[in-house]
Amino acid sequence: MTPSTPTSTSSHPEAAAVSMMSSTHANLTPPRTVAVIDIGAISIRMAVAEIHADGHIRTLESLLQPVDLGREAFDTRRLSRKGIERAATVLRKFRRVLSEYGVTDTNDIRVVATSAVREAINRIAFIDRVYVATGLDVEPIDEAEVNRITYMGITPMLMARQETAEAKSVVVEVGSGSTELLMIRSGNVLHSDSFRLGSLRLIQELDASGLRGAKLRHLLETHVRRFVNRIAHELEADASLQLVVMGGDIRFAAHRLLEDWDEHSLAKLPTAKLEKLSTQVLSMNEDEVVKRFGATFVEAETLSVSLLAYTLFAKHFELPHLFVSGANLRDGLLADMQQGGNWTSEFRQQIIRSAVSLGGRYAVDAAHARAVADLARGLFDQLATEHRLDTRHEVLLYVAALLHEVGLYVNLHSNHKHAYYLIRSSELFGLSQHELHLVAMVARYHRRASPQAAHEGYDSLDRKDRVAVTKMAALLRLAIALDDTRSGRIREIRCVIEEKQMVIVAPGVDDVSLEQLAMRTNSSLFRDIFGVPVLLRAGE
Repeated sequence: MTPSTPTSTSSHPEAAAVSMMSSTHANLTPPRTVAVIDIGAISIRMAVAEIHADGHIRTLESLLQPVDLGREAFDTRRLSRKGIERAATVLRKFRRVLSEYGVTDTNDIRVVATSAVREAINRIAFIDRVYVATGLDVEPIDEAEVNRITYMGITPMLMARQETAEAKSVVVEVGSGSTELLMIRSGNVLHSDSFRLGSLRLIQELDASGLRGAKLRHLLETHVRRFVNRIAHELEADASLQLVVMGGDIRFAAHRLLEDWDEHSLAKLPTAKLEKLSTQVLSMNEDEVVKRFGATFVEAETLSVSLLAYTLFAKHFELPHLFVSGANLRDGLLADMQQGGNWTSEFRQQIIRSAVSLGGRYAVDAAHARAVADLARGLFDQLATEHRLDTRHEVLLYVAALLHEVGLYVNLHSNHKHAYYLIRSSELFGLSQHELHLVAMVARYHRRASPQAAHEGYDSLDRKDRVAVTKMAALLRLAIALDDTRSGRIREIRCVIEEKQMVIVAPGVDDVSLEQLAMRTNSSLFRDIFGVPVLLRAGE
């Protein structure tokens, strides 16, 4: 019996003892107390939680403090000094709360900022002021990172319910500054997108019209319908889908329309009920919403737009009900901390699926791309002690290998440069803009010149990223040479260092003369960065 074969504890007392000891050890290991803070457009939210040894996350406390950063950021693209100080004051209070929980190490605290801070031209001043005032590092995250974190938080809920696990589930969150969208089926991301249009941003645009009352409401409905139609067109989906909505506004509504919802599972909300509440909120001013529903003034301002959008989404696809998720950005951040910031194998596959889809859009030779990617991964794994890159770089290299020939779609001449521009201007689910930039740079250097300080994109990288790009590009060039015949005949390789040279052996292949010619051309970058020449040998 192999070690991985499951065994019965009743038949194998030794295994039972080991299992009990492991369980006891997990129970005795004290939980790690951590915190995540989300600096949004209209509020700053914090969740304090325990991460247990078995991976369980228990939220201890959630705090919310209204801070209107979005209004000024969306209007002037600047954060005022007053707004920055308000945020710093809130974060100082949050740190005092964390001290009471014994959370003082900044490694146990993750602070992220979304659209309001990310889009402000003086975001560096905001980040520096917060650090001086609190010692906290604020991380502005882009739309791709938000979608990644959302995926981590929502997927367990989708998979726990048959209706949403098997069907196409469209996950939509209308935030204050932007709207995030994911289409997921069986845990796989079919489509992801982000639209720079949120409830607060739209309200500001409409306020400039000078209209009031019924005319303003009609203009609002027209804008939201146009927005919903645009997103529905992006999805290219039929009516056989489930709509899952997220966000503070819909949670607020669900708690008033549904009984005993604990936010830990998806709640089924009839479209008719949501439409009735949406119509009611639209007919009221902010003071009336606060008084009638117990909302804060910040919530009252954005509630009408969000509820209208969710209602129109459901009606557009003729859905009798929609699902409400209690998952939020902080849940995803906590899950990310529990995993140590590492990408799970499932998440890696989502990134690769997105890359394969992009390659198909540009008519990439899929068989050659996959062969090169697999060879690049093999080189990465076997040369780990030489390159000393982390596991995320393996994924970035694999994606760059899958996409290194997209530039041929534009022109054979300078296709490596075309590859850079096409990848840089695309979106790949799961990769931040910075990570996508690294992928584009690696693909750009899959042939021709070595990286130069004067090259566009390369000059903006710090030394760590410059070295990583050069190392990955060197490995990619070797992988391309190994499949120079485009036959896929070299599938396995073995790398050894012999007499100050790196030898690649191709087991099972008797004649590698063509690949050896390609290797002589493609291995110079490897020698430049690693300091050893490369020799390819036939199988032994």
